[in-house]
Amino acid sequence: MTMTPPRRRGAALSAAIVSIALVLTACGSSDNSGDNAAGKTDETRTVKAGNGDIKVPAAPQRVVTIGNTDLPFIDMGGKPVGVTGVADSELSLLPQKQRATFEKATNLGEEVDLEKVASLKPDLILVQIPDAEFKKIEKQLGTIAPTAFWGLDTEWKALAEAIAEAGNVQDALGRQKADFEDRVAKMKQTYSDAIKNTKFVNLDRYASSDPGTFVIGDIGCVEIAQDDIGLNFPKAAAGADPLAYANLPFEQIAKLSKYDVITYPADAKGQPTKVFAPVVQTNTWKALPTVKSGHALGVFCPGNNSYGAVLRYLESLDTALATLPAKK
Repeated sequence: MTMTPPRRRGAALSAAIVSIALVLTACGSSDNSGDNAAGKTDETRTVKAGNGDIKVPAAPQRVVTIGNTDLPFIDMGGKPVGVTGVADSELSLLPQKQRATFEKATNLGEEVDLEKVASLKPDLILVQIPDAEFKKIEKQLGTIAPTAFWGLDTEWKALAEAIAEAGNVQDALGRQKADFEDRVAKMKQTYSDAIKNTKFVNLDRYASSDPGTFVIGDIGCVEIAQDDIGLNFPKAAAGADPLAYANLPFEQIAKLSKYDVITYPADAKGQPTKVFAPVVQTNTWKALPTVKSGHALGVFCPGNNSYGAVLRYLESLDTALATLPAKK
C-alpha cells in the first residue's frame, strides 16, 4: 500500500507575472467557452476555507485545482479545466475515466504559471499546498477568481467535504460516504475477532529508500485500517515522528516474527510493488513464520486522500483479510 503522506506535492510559483490586462480579461470576460461553461449563472454562496469565508459560484463551471485538490475533485466527478502536476506513478493508479479527465485538463505543471491559470478564465480555484507557498500567490489567485485554500493539516475527510461544497459535487460525495460507511461497518463485523486478537504490522519502502532498507508504515492507507476499521497496527508515540520516517535495514526483518499478520504494498493484481519487491526477495523474509503461514498480505493502495481511492483500498484489504484462517 503506497503511502501518501499528508503533503503529496508542492506547487511553486512560476517566474511569469500576471499582467493587469490579463487579470482583467480573466475576471471580466463574458466569453464562457469550454466544456464547463454551459449553464453558468451569477448565483453565489459562501464557503468556509482555510483562508476565510470565500464567496464562490453556486454552480462553478470552470474550476482550476492546485496541489492536493486535483485528484479528490476528479474522484467526485469534477472536471477541472486546469490541474497541477501529478506523478505518473499516481496517474497510473487512477481508474481510466478519471485519468482521462485529468489528461483533458490543462496541465499547469509543478510550477503554477499564473498567466496560464488566468488564461483558463476559471470561476473557482481550489488549492491545497504548503501555507508558505500559498501566501506567495494568494493575492494573484484571488484577483483571477474566487480561491478556496486548505492547509496540509486538513484531514482527508474534511478536505473532501470542503472540496465537494465549494465545487458543487456534494451528491457524489454523499454516495461515496455512504459506500465507505457501509464497507467499514461490514468489515468491523466480519473481522471483529481479528480486531480484538491480532497484532498487525504494515511495511513499506519508498522509491527514494536506501538499498537494503524498509520502513514500518504508519501513515497513508494503513491509517484507514487502523483508525476506521480498528486493526491493531504499531504507530508512533504522541508527538513523535511517524515510524515510517525511520529506514530499517533488512537484517531487522527477522524481528517481525512477533506480529501475527504483515501487510505490504501490492499492485492492483496483488503482486508486490516494484519498490517493495527487494524485501520479499530476501531469505530473511521467506523464512518468517508469518510469511510461511500465508499471513503476509499484499494490499493495493491507490491513494488515501479521497473516498473513491480509499474504497478501492478497503476492497483490497477486505479480500486479503478474507484469506486468513479463522482462529480456533
